Amino acid sequence: MSDPFPDEIDEAVWDEACRRADAIRGFLRRHSDSTTAGDVAELAVEMDVSQATAYRLIKLFRAGGTVLSLVDRKRGRPEGHRTLDEKREKIVRTTIKACYLRRTRPTVSQLIRDVQSNCISAGLKPPHRRTIVARLHDIDLQKRAKRRGESNIVKATTAVPGSFEVSRPLEVVQIDHTKADVFVVDEETRRPLGRPWLTLAMDVSSRMVTGFYLTMDAPSRLSTSLCLLHSVFDKSAWLREREIPEQWPVAGLPDTVHVDNGADFRSRAFKRGCEDAGITIEWRPPGEPRFGGHIERLIGTQMGRLHLLPGTTFSNEHDLGDYDSKRHAALTLRELEQYVALDIVGSYHQSIHSGLGRPPIAVWREHEGEIPLRLPKDRRRFWLTFLPEQERTLRPTGIHLFGLRYWSGTLSADVGRSDRRLLVKYDPRDMARIFVRRPSGNFVEARYADVTLPSITLHEAVTARRTLLAKGRREVDTHAIVRTAMAQRELVEAATRKTAAARRGKASSKSKVDDRGWGSLRGVDSSIPVSLVEDTD
Repeated sequence: MSDPFPDEIDEAVWDEACRRADAIRGFLRRHSDSTTAGDVAELAVEMDVSQATAYRLIKLFRAGGTVLSLVDRKRGRPEGHRTLDEKREKIVRTTIKACYLRRTRPTVSQLIRDVQSNCISAGLKPPHRRTIVARLHDIDLQKRAKRRGESNIVKATTAVPGSFEVSRPLEVVQIDHTKADVFVVDEETRRPLGRPWLTLAMDVSSRMVTGFYLTMDAPSRLSTSLCLLHSVFDKSAWLREREIPEQWPVAGLPDTVHVDNGADFRSRAFKRGCEDAGITIEWRPPGEPRFGGHIERLIGTQMGRLHLLPGTTFSNEHDLGDYDSKRHAALTLRELEQYVALDIVGSYHQSIHSGLGRPPIAVWREHEGEIPLRLPKDRRRFWLTFLPEQERTLRPTGIHLFGLRYWSGTLSADVGRSDRRLLVKYDPRDMARIFVRRPSGNFVEARYADVTLPSITLHEAVTARRTLLAKGRREVDTHAIVRTAMAQRELVEAATRKTAAARRGKASSKSKVDDRGWGSLRGVDSSIPVSLVEDTD
């Protein structure tokens, strides 16, 4: 069975794997040439495991290179595990606040002694050292540093706009969203659809745009993930599909991404996908828009270029004047995407950047040989990690998703064998194929059941479906439906009256003949002659 995705791992198990991964990464950096048994013994103490386990974890991490490779395959809490009781939990947190978060900077060892002493005084068993240290890790690093007066840590965890410097490309990439200052039109009708959202990623060192994503949907985990995927992978094929001759040499995993505090950047799947690949996420402090200044300026630049397009909304109502943006809108979403790509690779990358005094692509080329190009070891799995997902039932006809039908010969073996809904991963930019997780745990690629269909985006598929439904509604004869409903109502009312009248008449007749005893049988059974009935009387 294939490995689970990062967001499917139990929280406690994942946190422990992250801690081990950080320790091993540091160990491998310090001992890149050779290691001794003593070095491994020190790492074992740091991770609080045996030396044999330390060797095993190093081997696993070297082979896998991800946090997921260090996750214990036995999911959930260990058998017999119990959380700290409420009384001791309160003592630990109170002691941390009163004794550790102070300007005098007590040591962790002193904190542990204080907690143990307080628990013993209360007649309770002291918690383990690891439990106390784990509670420290629950506190935000910068908040902890501020309370303890650790200015170096505060400075290291605080971005300074305008003066923030990095040593090389892909050390820090900033990502942000904006609503484009232009209306786009529908592919078929050419009627205005609305203003799309643009998600941009930029390398702070070279100021190169590393990737972008354009969509009609509001910012979400999806737009963030697809922008990151575009940023990480080679763009040669992507450019050829859009007939763009210029080069876009940026590719590779960034060391750190700077993002704001939006829910899309805080999603569990996005967070764990980055952690698994060794990408550090740094969130912009709430209420401090000055952070992330590089990407903010880039967005302003890109929006300024869109003001030259038909259908622009400009940046404010004063500039807009009496210009009717919707009426003048001319570009579709695909055309706008191509325009933005052309502007990035053919204009922005080639122009002198005011902060660098040089074109961004020249800075990138200069450092290209120094960039430690990190690519996901399992590219397909990394890609699938960030794609959106749905659950669907496998029918004999295949997988049905957004009105499209998909099939793969491999799925034949699973039809009718299980009632479980299957996890389906899809790329909204290319709905020609999906990836289905079989009951065995492995993913299989499924394509259109009708292989003659061209590739379309999810937006195009949804729009086409809405168009068909709207057309069907227009073809409905509403007057005929109303006339039929009224006729049916009158028919039911007439039938009800007739039945009620017949029942009243029958009840009245029965009441009269019942006074004559057996005479009530007259005429009930037409096969009995009336004379025989009378003779019986």
